[in-house]
Amino acid sequence: MGIVRKTKAVTTVLNIFEAQNEAKSVVRLIELVKGVMNKTTVYRVLDRLEQEGVIHSFNGRDGLKWYAKCDEGCSSHKHLDSHPHFQCTECDKVECLSLDVKIPKLKNHKVDSTDILLLGQCEACCS
Repeated sequence: MGIVRKTKAVTTVLNIFEAQNEAKSVVRLIELVKGVMNKTTVYRVLDRLEQEGVIHSFNGRDGLKWYAKCDEGCSSHKHLDSHPHFQCTECDKVECLSLDVKIPKLKNHKVDSTDILLLGQCEACCS
């Protein structure tokens, strides 16, 4: 999980994930770095970090792409942290869930990735 070249843009995006270990939408990430880098650079950095196994992406509600820090053991060869995500319909917060979900084997098919998104109200919004 080593990054070959840590540019200023890469360091900036990594610091966002280090400061708050929670998923961020691509829209929110672009807002957070506005004035520091343009949106094309953000997408390029996110693609690079995902390819290197540092972050993973998934589709949230409304098809918006979200990113979260990978667990240890992910690499450029394979993401080991396939897990479901929960998105709050009130505050829009997204959480990685530590649940084992068994993906069925399909005859004559090879599954490369899955996206499981649970929608509802988070603990803070339920109270």
